[in-house]
Amino acid sequence: MTTVAAYAAPSAKAPLERTTIERRAVGEFDVLIDIKFAGICHSDIHQAREGWGEAIFPMVPGHEIAGVVSEVGSGVTKFAVGDRVGVGCMVDSCRECDNCRAGQEQYCTGGGMIGTYNALDKNGEPTYGGYSRQIVVDENYTVRIPDGLSLDVAAPLLCAGITTYSPLKHWSAGPGKKVAVVGMGGLGHMAVKIAHALGAEVTVLSQSLRKKEDGLKLGADHYYATSDPKTFEELRGSFDIILSTVSAPLNLDQFLSLLTTDGAFVNVGAPEEPVALNLFSVIIGRKSLAGSSIGGIRETQEMLDFCAVHGLGAEIELIAASEINEAYERVLASDVRYRFVIDTATI
Repeated sequence: MTTVAAYAAPSAKAPLERTTIERRAVGEFDVLIDIKFAGICHSDIHQAREGWGEAIFPMVPGHEIAGVVSEVGSGVTKFAVGDRVGVGCMVDSCRECDNCRAGQEQYCTGGGMIGTYNALDKNGEPTYGGYSRQIVVDENYTVRIPDGLSLDVAAPLLCAGITTYSPLKHWSAGPGKKVAVVGMGGLGHMAVKIAHALGAEVTVLSQSLRKKEDGLKLGADHYYATSDPKTFEELRGSFDIILSTVSAPLNLDQFLSLLTTDGAFVNVGAPEEPVALNLFSVIIGRKSLAGSSIGGIRETQEMLDFCAVHGLGAEIELIAASEINEAYERVLASDVRYRFVIDTATI
């Protein structure tokens, strides 16, 4: 076991504070990663404040991890000391169910994926995330960060990048497809970049036009304010795919009206409250209301390679660990462009 400095929430809704945690010894197939940067995802806040239900405390959040391998187990074949690597939202799964065998470990049916934090590992020990100096991870749940991506802007790709890349690929975003991205935050800005790089025509649907200039620079072709009722009249029946990245409940009937026949409204943001739906909104036009959760390890590597080829990193604001609590409040106030990243050297 190794003692590691970290920032943790001691209880639900409590401010995060500096502490130490124990990391397991490096096993045969493990890699020890010196964490360099850790992104702050809105889901960190949901879990640290028990917005999604009962959680495990003390909690060390963070599932957007970028760092360098400093030790490898005797059986490791995929990585060597000095490699630039990342860890996303999971650190294990059953490895035996159909989904795991198909490379979709995020949908593991053999007990579910084991989250990078706020979960129990196979030994019943709590997992601790990336707001820390080091982490020990099985090599099969670690990905390589290409040389074309700096570690600070790559860190958010381990959640925000794969969470948007996976559904855009699954629903065939590309040339000839019209994609709308709801929300221009941590996930939304990456959805715009990725959908544009895939060749789709991209529209941002945001509450206001405050970030319009940014959206157009990042690759959006059009930008509309959803606070303007004319938007829903003008864009009715326009989109093949609508990707909702927001964690606030939406008027689903209103947004479903913007889909073409056979269009899909895909949720990657997860509101804490239930949402209502008139089923005629999907019956008329044979529309789909769907969801998507991160991506498997293979697809996460594919996403990182794609982002490296296209020069896509997150737009970040680098902060010290002492600023985490302030950053949480700013995320809730939509006051970040577009992802806070912790310099873990400050922990």
